Amino acid sequence: MIALDAIDVRILNALQKNGRLTNVELAEQVSLSASPCLRRVRLLEEAGIITGYRAQLDPACLGLGMSVFVDLRLSHHNDAASDEFEAAILRLNNVINCYLVSGSADYRLEVLVKDLQGYEVLLRQLQCLPHVKDIQSNFVIRSVKAQAPMPIAAS
Repeated sequence: MIALDAIDVRILNALQKNGRLTNVELAEQVSLSASPCLRRVRLLEEAGIITGYRAQLDPACLGLGMSVFVDLRLSHHNDAASDEFEAAILRLNNVINCYLVSGSADYRLEVLVKDLQGYEVLLRQLQCLPHVKDIQSNFVIRSVKAQAPMPIAAS
């Protein structure tokens, strides 16, 4: 891990707000000339701090208007069961995030579906996954805060 200075933090914050900034635009925003700005961005990428760039999409515009958080418990708690379950989850396109968590659940999924009928289809798929013992679903009523930038501080 590299130590971040104030300029690195400004670069990261600017890119979190708009990953499509040109290097010249980014350099202007962080008060650098273009060459040093590009060098810093490349160092941040090489260090693994910047892991990629992507477009943010509106799920509703894509016919995926229902978000659901799904808590799953497994019947077995060993590496083989976890590995088999995780491999199966990776094949489900409607699962956009999957977390190994502490507490009453073993995994928390974030899924996007068209509607309740779409969730029923996905739920049946989840029930058939290896080692799934229990499923609890929480339907998102409204997003209050999403896709927020990470809070970054200089080292």
